[in-house]
Amino acid sequence: MFFLRSLAEQVRRLEKKVEREKLVLASLPELSLQIVEMVRERGRTTMSEIVQVTGANRNTIKHHLRNLVERGHLGQQGSGRGVWYEMR
Repeated sequence: MFFLRSLAEQVRRLEKKVEREKLVLASLPELSLQIVEMVRERGRTTMSEIVQVTGANRNTIKHHLRNLVERGHLGQQGSGRGVWYEMR
C-alpha cells in the first residue's frame, strides 16, 4: 500500500509540473519553442546548429536565445564562439 500511495503522489506531482510547463511554454513564440525542443532532444546545442535546423536569421536566433536564458528556460555555457545552450 505504501508503494502505491507513493506512486500516486508522484503521478500527481508530475501532472502539476506538466501543466505548469504547458502554461509557461504557451507564452513563447514558435521559434523559441523550436529552440527549446531542440535542446531537449540533443541535451545541448550551439547557435550554428540552431541556424542549420531552423533556417532562421542568426540575429533573430540570438534574440530568442537571450530571452530564453533571461527567463531561465535555457542555460548558457562557455563564451564567444564556444557557447552552447542546455536545459536548466
